[in-house]
Amino acid sequence: MFAPSPDRRAPPPSFARGLLAALAIVLLACALTARGDTIPARSAELHEEDGEVLLSAEFDFTLNSTLEEALSKGIALYIDLEFRLTRPRWYWVDEKVVDSVTTYRLSYAPLTRQYRVGSGLMSQSFATLGEVERYIGRVTSRPVARASQLSKGTRYDAALRLNLDVNQLPKPLQVSALGSREWQVASDWLRWSFTP
Repeated sequence: MFAPSPDRRAPPPSFARGLLAALAIVLLACALTARGDTIPARSAELHEEDGEVLLSAEFDFTLNSTLEEALSKGIALYIDLEFRLTRPRWYWVDEKVVDSVTTYRLSYAPLTRQYRVGSGLMSQSFATLGEVERYIGRVTSRPVARASQLSKGTRYDAALRLNLDVNQLPKPLQVSALGSREWQVASDWLRWSFTP
């Protein structure tokens, strides 16, 4: 009868589980540190007009080839414009005055060969992807707060960013998007001060 030599034995089950756990941690770390395309921010400002605080901003927003292909295959993309306005306090955490997200739903209709951008109850059609990118990348005089919410002469900190929301993709794509640089599209937070 043949007995296996001691050096050819299978590793104990606890060793295999530990190895799989270590591999999972490495893959998760790679996914979390994967830096995708950065959307450059050109400008952002707040100004008051007719009792409203209005936001104007401009981004160099373009879709990479992976996102263009997904769009042409009928996958809707969701782009979030996140805006925060806080009042710094030395004695406590900063006071949140405004924390809003505007979501753009971008889709393509192959029959009409048109792109559609929807936000809330409003939607608009475009003939080219370049027009869509300019539309999403440019914010013009959007109301973000009432002037009465802010104290005159007080400094506020504003922050703004534009990013692809991978959590609204179909479930199978969410898994592959987690570790893929092509799906990690966002601007850095653009920060500035505003004093009404």
